[in-house]
Amino acid sequence: MEHDLVVFVPGFLGTRLYRDGQDVWARSSERLLDSAASALTEVALPPGLGDALPEAPHRLDAGGLLQMPDSVPGLLSCLGYPDVQAALGDPLDAQFVPFGYDWRLSHRLVARQLKERVARELDRWRAEAAVHYPDRPDDPRVILVCHGTGGLVGRHYLECEDGRETARTLVTLGTPQQGLVQAARLLAGQAVPGEAGPRGDVAARLNEVLREWALNLPAVAGMLPHFRAVRIEGGTRERMLTRRAVPGLPAEAVRGMLAFQEEFRLACDRNGRSGPRPYDVHCLGSVDFPTPEALVLAGPGGERLTDDLLGPGDGTVPRQSVLAGWTGTEAMLWTGFRNADLASAPALRDTMLAVRRGLPPGETLAGTEGIVLHFPRDTVTAGRPFVIELLGHDLPQRDLQTFMWRSGRIREKQPVEFRQYEPDRYRAELEAAPGRWVVEALVDRPKGRDRKDVTVVAV
Repeated sequence: MEHDLVVFVPGFLGTRLYRDGQDVWARSSERLLDSAASALTEVALPPGLGDALPEAPHRLDAGGLLQMPDSVPGLLSCLGYPDVQAALGDPLDAQFVPFGYDWRLSHRLVARQLKERVARELDRWRAEAAVHYPDRPDDPRVILVCHGTGGLVGRHYLECEDGRETARTLVTLGTPQQGLVQAARLLAGQAVPGEAGPRGDVAARLNEVLREWALNLPAVAGMLPHFRAVRIEGGTRERMLTRRAVPGLPAEAVRGMLAFQEEFRLACDRNGRSGPRPYDVHCLGSVDFPTPEALVLAGPGGERLTDDLLGPGDGTVPRQSVLAGWTGTEAMLWTGFRNADLASAPALRDTMLAVRRGLPPGETLAGTEGIVLHFPRDTVTAGRPFVIELLGHDLPQRDLQTFMWRSGRIREKQPVEFRQYEPDRYRAELEAAPGRWVVEALVDRPKGRDRKDVTVVAV
């Protein structure tokens, strides 16, 4: 309702991490683009941390929300949250709580931190709400809005940390309810596709650095897929990670994921026996973009990973993972936006205006109207052209505009020329310096937009 406290939980990468006033993730991430072997040392965690807080020097301070695009190569990206308060329906500053946290840590631990923060902020807001909403029908509760893996934190807080009675509504935005194929690839040391020659050595070095770092991050193990996400090359069906080992993927990480998912399931069952769920759930997702939905194992014994099997999703989370089966209801709201864009005003605002007025959101939300950017690879090496594809009907007659800019330098955006090679299919060949780049395509009649980021690493 309009008088409720609105708490926003960002996803992985969505909070800036500091030590002694310095944004250490930003510094580490830039070094990663230069293929430095020690790039992630400053943001590493010790082995076996589990659900504990790290001690110095591994502990980092959570700052504000990310404001510009960032990514972990081969895993996921975040375009930042520069307009998130507007996207949430413009709550008053006093009733808007952006919950920053150390996204490296376990979802259980962060859920406990969220519990403490919500209790404190809700007490404060209940003491102030009468000034702003004198005719409120009841005491304020919480509208919890969670982007990406923040939804794993939010749902765990509600069902496992006694947060159910505080909440009016949970809204998840592209949450991998059942995990990500990309997390398994990252922990197996093959997040970034390799190639023959020197550039293949770059990919191998980058994969080694990423795997060594990610193996000690509880949050990454919590993202492992809990659906049928492994297929043998030439086969016709998928298997669970527990039924088909993935080369290089530690069994301990799989066991950790299973324990996390089982704990949540048991809590939902237990809470369900005590009565109806006291809060509503709305989950925004998309099926408009090619998305990894299964790892493919090749070789006589399935001893190596090859290209992923693609299916419908939001570009990061496949359809079968974004579905919130734990609610026991059809909680999905389908959009035409990518995962990284789901917390933007065009994707979210109409939903939040309805939720804050106590109205049911629409079942289908306005989206990109059939315009899709597709990168065969979202991490490439500098000094070599890479291909971007654009799919959409009758785009030149819809005032197509395409641009590219380096993250944080939108004022320096430059046009990109796409050439048609098949009906409704266009291609551009680009080359860029090391860094994170954003490509955007816009059309009119009807309006549509797609944005995609690509990471360029040094040779």
